[in-house]
Amino acid sequence: FGNTCYCNSVLQALYFCRPFREKVLAYKVQPRKKESLLTCLSDLFNSIATQKKKVGVIPPKKFISRLRKENELFDNYMQQDAHEFLNYLLNTIADLLQEEKKQEKQNGKLQNGSIESEEGEKTDLTWVHEIFQGTLTNETRCLNCEAVR
Repeated sequence: FGNTCYCNSVLQALYFCRPFREKVLAYKVQPRKKESLLTCLSDLFNSIATQKKKVGVIPPKKFISRLRKENELFDNYMQQDAHEFLNYLLNTIADLLQEEKKQEKQNGKLQNGSIESEEGEKTDLTWVHEIFQGTLTNETRCLNCEAVR
């Protein structure tokens, strides 16, 4: 697989986040959709949840392959930043869920609340937003003068 520790650490952390895991596993039982990072993640989580052994290894081949197809940043065998990968994965899943909601609304299947974004456009909340909502701030501090950026 190459250097996929960044991916493995994020996947393990997300799997052990019960609300996230339950939503991803519930997504698995929905009518089959075209392959995406979320369907691959759902398949991977399902493999972990349904394995018979208490310990073992489940290689995330399909998930890694899909990740590399969807984003050229991860289409190599170099080590990546786990924080950047987590942000990318959660944003990608939220975007996919929002697009699915939009399609369902257009087909007349869904009536749901939405919020207005800063740009004034309406954005549907997803379960990713419900679980991980908040404000993320980064602070860079100089090691010499301790100036903050």
